[in-house]
Amino acid sequence: MQHIQSPKKQGLYDPQFEHDACGIAMFANIRGYRSHHIVDQALTALERMNHRGGRGADPELGDGAGILTQLPDSLFRSEWERAGKSLPQAGQYGAGMLFLPDDADMVHRCESLIESLAAEENLQVVGWRDVPSDESVLCSQARQTKPCIRQVFVASREGVSLDEDALERALFQLRRRVENAARKVLPEEWAEAFYICSMSSRTIVYKGLLTPEQLRAFYTDLRDDRYESAVAVIHNRFSTNTFPSWRRAQPNRVVAHNGEINTINGNINWMMAREASFQSKLLPRLDQIRPVIDLSGSDSAMFDNVLELLVMSGRSLAHALMMMIPEPWHNIQNMDEVKRAFYQFHSSLMEPWDGPAAMVFTDGVHAGACLDRNGLRPARFIVTDDGY
Repeated sequence: MQHIQSPKKQGLYDPQFEHDACGIAMFANIRGYRSHHIVDQALTALERMNHRGGRGADPELGDGAGILTQLPDSLFRSEWERAGKSLPQAGQYGAGMLFLPDDADMVHRCESLIESLAAEENLQVVGWRDVPSDESVLCSQARQTKPCIRQVFVASREGVSLDEDALERALFQLRRRVENAARKVLPEEWAEAFYICSMSSRTIVYKGLLTPEQLRAFYTDLRDDRYESAVAVIHNRFSTNTFPSWRRAQPNRVVAHNGEINTINGNINWMMAREASFQSKLLPRLDQIRPVIDLSGSDSAMFDNVLELLVMSGRSLAHALMMMIPEPWHNIQNMDEVKRAFYQFHSSLMEPWDGPAAMVFTDGVHAGACLDRNGLRPARFIVTDDGY
């Protein structure tokens, strides 16, 4: 891999001004039925949204594309059984999608870091998997910068019983600790090349420096009938003034975002100012996962960082989204008074993350979409007679 570091602030360029204008969509079964049909249809929707993504001078180089789904337990279980091994039951294990440095020694160091920190979180690594892919569909630049792509499977340590919510929080804590530790113990070049796309018992993200039609072709898992999900979020990236890379493709861990967070500097500063006073009974070791916001990420990745924390600290996904992207409640005269009180109370805890922005999101249990209060990013939905 030819690793290319993201450019630092120089001349007229400043990373804080990076924004996207992308294509987003979500396809779901409202009764929660899992099928490969949903994954297939979502990928077709992504390919139809080709015009909402950016291309380089080489038309085969996209700004990034990806899909967020529920964990494909049937696929993973079959693959493990084929290797003569067994996975814990669904809901009792998590999978991490990893971009690793394409260097054998650094891969070993990254994997050892995950295994050692997992033990400290009452977790254990039960196995690794090379993600099957077809490099022939990539253009030369995407091929040269492609990371080593592996999956790690994690379960609770023997003798430790975690319910699904507790396991999800433990995986979140593990991921954040690994990210922070990597910056300290790995050389800067390799720390930047190490990225955890997702680590969850409920969801997984397949993404990369790809065009929409390359995503399905590159990740052969996505073409497998055993890959089933009840929801799929897709994203085609258009980097209006950014440097595309494998790690900056979306979806993020919870959301896919079309637009810009134009209040991002204020949002970051307020979060950093409050971090020292954060407390949570569900996340008692918050000092190990600070800073909450990864400043190397895009504006939407930073939004995702904060949304994750709010959900992991006990709020529902809808609750957290309404905190971060409130309606213009001051001026809606006929708003329900309970709803107005909700927005008024939470305005003392967090400032709005203003766009223009449209979001589609899922935590593997619930799925939804919203617009910011400016309403300047079009979004619409339909519900079909057969429950999609």
